[in-house]
Amino acid sequence: MDQEYDAIVLGTGLKECIISGMLSVSGKKVLHIDRNNYYGGESASLTPLEQCYEQFFGANKKPAPEMGRGRDWNVDLIPKFLMANGSLVKLLIHTGVTRYLEFKSIEGSYVYKGGKVHKVPADEMEALATSLMGMFEKRRFKKFLVWAQTFDPNNQQTWEGLDPKTSTMQQVYEKFGLDENTADFTGHALALYRDDLYKQQPYPATVERIRLYSDSLARYGKSPYLYPLYGLGELPQGFARLSAIYGGTYMLDKKVDEIVFENGKVVGVRSGDEVAKCKQVYCDPSYVTDRVKKISQVIRAICILNHPIPNTNDAASCQIIIPQKQVGRHFDIYISCVSNANMVAPKGWYVAMVSTTVETSNPEAEILPGLQLLGAIAEKFVRVSDVYEPVDLGEESQC
Repeated sequence: MDQEYDAIVLGTGLKECIISGMLSVSGKKVLHIDRNNYYGGESASLTPLEQCYEQFFGANKKPAPEMGRGRDWNVDLIPKFLMANGSLVKLLIHTGVTRYLEFKSIEGSYVYKGGKVHKVPADEMEALATSLMGMFEKRRFKKFLVWAQTFDPNNQQTWEGLDPKTSTMQQVYEKFGLDENTADFTGHALALYRDDLYKQQPYPATVERIRLYSDSLARYGKSPYLYPLYGLGELPQGFARLSAIYGGTYMLDKKVDEIVFENGKVVGVRSGDEVAKCKQVYCDPSYVTDRVKKISQVIRAICILNHPIPNTNDAASCQIIIPQKQVGRHFDIYISCVSNANMVAPKGWYVAMVSTTVETSNPEAEILPGLQLLGAIAEKFVRVSDVYEPVDLGEESQC
């Protein structure tokens, strides 16, 4: 460890592993350390199942025998589906990390409206049949979608009289005569905004997100989402392999005692009596608690089910979005579900996750609308996590 590096990365979450992979590929000498004995940090996939029980309940509680072999489980701590045509998938392909991973398309995308779960249409037939909107509204919505696909910020003829620099998304909805339910569906189920602040912003960013959804959907047909076999923990490990191939050094289960500064600038990292020197440090917030501030909290409930989620056509994997207005909230509630089809559970078992940004002093009550959609829950692991942002850009300290 007593060497000099261009950069030291602390923590093996997805962001940290992407950074170390990219730095290594660009010829930098990288040391990557994690205090845990597993990859992934907060975005790990826990296996065997016993590890999940231990982390949430302590050493005394064990999985029920009917849950099968612990090693057949890979339980994500954080939910994430990848947009099939999104920047992360493009990065995976560009860097060759796809050599180490296999992906499967998520079977369905759903949205909650008026007390029911509705499928987000994946083709024209489903769009015509959906009860999400009436016949005349469907025509207006189709006209809007056609415009969104042809909109070009550099071609004024495609603007429909809406200046992309000054016109808001709310004005776009009004221009096309879309009602509030359709606006809700568009902003939350297609553009994937978690609140309604976007409505008062210039519209091109939202149009771009709607296009990403439809381009991603066009690639595989069932839904726009992809998910790695064996869980999300495969993603950081894939980038870690990339870093190692290009000379990156990895140390798991290595405590970090201090990030060393001289004259306000980072010069190294100390572990016990050893100091590794470096020019830059990249890390997750847990390694620099004095350099971050808490901005919000997220609640996540990992739910083990022995049946598919009701009203999803027995989907082996799916996402359900509960737009905030449907349940009188400021932020949406997200439900993701994966199963044996994704190599994360034994046959007949499912892992669903319900999550949202915390708004009250009783976070578990906030996710009840999501939990109630799951049917019988065999086991539930609940955690409230803090969300941080850096107090500065780190340009002076290089940390």
